[in-house]
Amino acid sequence: MKNIEIIAPNSFESDNHWYEKSLNATIHPMVSYFLNLTNDRIVKRYCHLNPKVNPQDLKDILNYKPKYYHLSGADLLHVTTEKGKRQMVIIENNSCPSGQKSMPLLDEFKEQGGYRKFMEHTIKPLVKKKLSNALAVIYDKNYMEASGYAHAMADMLKKDVFLVPYYNEQDTSHIDISGDYIKLKIEDKWVQLDVVFRYLTQKPWNRLPIVSKTKIINPTIVCLAGGRNKLVASKAYSFYNSELINKNLKISTPHTIWDVNKNEVPLWVENLGGKAVVKIPYSNAGQGVFTIVNKQELNDFMAMEFDYNKFIVQSLVGNYNWSSTTSDGKYYHVGTVPNQKGQSYVLDFRMMIHATKEGYKPISIYSRRAKVPLKDILEEGKASWDILGTNLSYKKNNGDWGSDTSRLLLMERKEFNNLGIGLDDLIEAYIQTVLTSIAIDKMAIKLLTKKGTFKRKLFQSLNDDESLIKEII
Repeated sequence: MKNIEIIAPNSFESDNHWYEKSLNATIHPMVSYFLNLTNDRIVKRYCHLNPKVNPQDLKDILNYKPKYYHLSGADLLHVTTEKGKRQMVIIENNSCPSGQKSMPLLDEFKEQGGYRKFMEHTIKPLVKKKLSNALAVIYDKNYMEASGYAHAMADMLKKDVFLVPYYNEQDTSHIDISGDYIKLKIEDKWVQLDVVFRYLTQKPWNRLPIVSKTKIINPTIVCLAGGRNKLVASKAYSFYNSELINKNLKISTPHTIWDVNKNEVPLWVENLGGKAVVKIPYSNAGQGVFTIVNKQELNDFMAMEFDYNKFIVQSLVGNYNWSSTTSDGKYYHVGTVPNQKGQSYVLDFRMMIHATKEGYKPISIYSRRAKVPLKDILEEGKASWDILGTNLSYKKNNGDWGSDTSRLLLMERKEFNNLGIGLDDLIEAYIQTVLTSIAIDKMAIKLLTKKGTFKRKLFQSLNDDESLIKEII
């Protein structure tokens, strides 16, 4: 495990915080144009294309000031129906999103890019009082970005920042969470933390408290409310959709069944036409997601052992010939523009937003494609995940994480053209990301009392999974 590092101001080096292909990329003009649009212009455009949406309603939504959910990243699929209705559909929302290391600079003269923008427009307004104690970035994955945030924080606040590894199921003796404040052990002395930027992706609720006087961004409650919990996220979306119905807006997702016990999975897969996606609700980075398109893949899933008792089942978005059938019809992948071999690939789209004084704003965008081209007909014995899975993260033999950057698609001049995505798709992806983030923030607010204590009974009624409940501090 890495040691705690002390990050001093004025020590930022761009090469350490971007993928090489991102560092030398020039942002696509359309993406740059989108990122420079004001919310007023976005509202005007969206409401022109969706005339039943009241402009003031949408403006109020985009101006929403979150209480807890300050940095959010949604993964979306670009899909269409048999009638040719194209849209961006939410797969999941992520409370520790990656994105900065994959994003070409919007302004080449601002070398810290989104790292600094996030610190200036999100962290700085949250740190109102003078800081008398220490600052830290705590991480268990994605050292490249976590360290980039630490450097940007040190430069903005002109103070040293501790960069702290905090891995699940490893030594945690360097961190004390027993008191009102989180403390770090530095050279046999305990140092109190005023502010923590949290990049914990693996079960953060088993190592960080839900309530602390240390300012944590994003706090653990966001993960439990949906940012790291797909089951509660689905319920948060449903609750918020009931508010949005009169505004003619909706969070668009594949058809989702929640609170599914393992022995019920085959019944729901059959209900969806024999094709479905089964997810462990609390996993991330592409782990715990199972695409099922035939009997063998279902049998392989049922033969596995899991730590948790509850699953969610979603309709599968594939090719038109082999997607799930639901009451809403079929969604199927638009895919990349065919290459010279006529091959098109499944892609997903990451839209990353952050809280500012003017509401949520986009800060980073990238895309990823699957390993194997999209097929009209599935071949027997071929893993459907290779055709449908887009996540780049993988676990190495030593337990560290790696990333398959060969499938990373940047928002740069050449690669963006292959995505088949236009300005209105970017706008829709942004609005869908904002809607899901608001839904999760509202759920987080519901799960805490006015004094900030966790409503454990309410949470258990929403997510009655004994294994998960036992993990929460």
